[in-house]
Amino acid sequence: MAPSDLTEQDLQDLIACPTCDAVYHIVPPEKGQRAVCARCHTVLIAPRKRAGEQLIAIALSIVILVVAATLFPFLSINVGGLGHAASVLDAALAFSSSPLLVVLSLAVTAVIIFVPVLRALLLIYVLTPIVRDRPPADHAIRAFRLSEALRPWSMAEIFAIGCAVALVKIADLAQVHLGPAFWMFSALMVLVVLQDSFMCRYTVWKSLEK
Repeated sequence: MAPSDLTEQDLQDLIACPTCDAVYHIVPPEKGQRAVCARCHTVLIAPRKRAGEQLIAIALSIVILVVAATLFPFLSINVGGLGHAASVLDAALAFSSSPLLVVLSLAVTAVIIFVPVLRALLLIYVLTPIVRDRPPADHAIRAFRLSEALRPWSMAEIFAIGCAVALVKIADLAQVHLGPAFWMFSALMVLVVLQDSFMCRYTVWKSLEK
């Protein structure tokens, strides 16, 4: 069949692998099962029971953790009787003292604070009506598309890993004490992994199309 002969219904019955672009006819799996790409083994469809409620709970937890982590100390360093404590916001704005690096400070602040919070809020906005068996919220498709577009730029967990590596290198030079915000970011990394594992984007898109 030529591409021009495909009808809208034919296109709705197809799904493309986001990794290798292989195209398949959709055969929705049962809840708890997965449809996997035969070429690259990327998970295409993975419906789960009560996944929407779990994702909303995870998104709320992410918002709380990120906001709280900006208020509590991330770490403190003591050298020769002198000590200093820094929060995540202090680290993000470390370059703001130089006018030439203000843009860099704003970018760091965005990827470790604002983008994760925005993605979580967008997900809550999109999923709440679906979980409650109501019509999708206004502009829900745009909101979910924006949430997916921001996914590569949500780097709060990358920031935590980078800080952990830096702490290992300076542990011999100073006394380093991990603050509450460090453990909040550690929990955040676990929640991000859970969010990606629970998320079935095919199911969300189908729910929004209704």
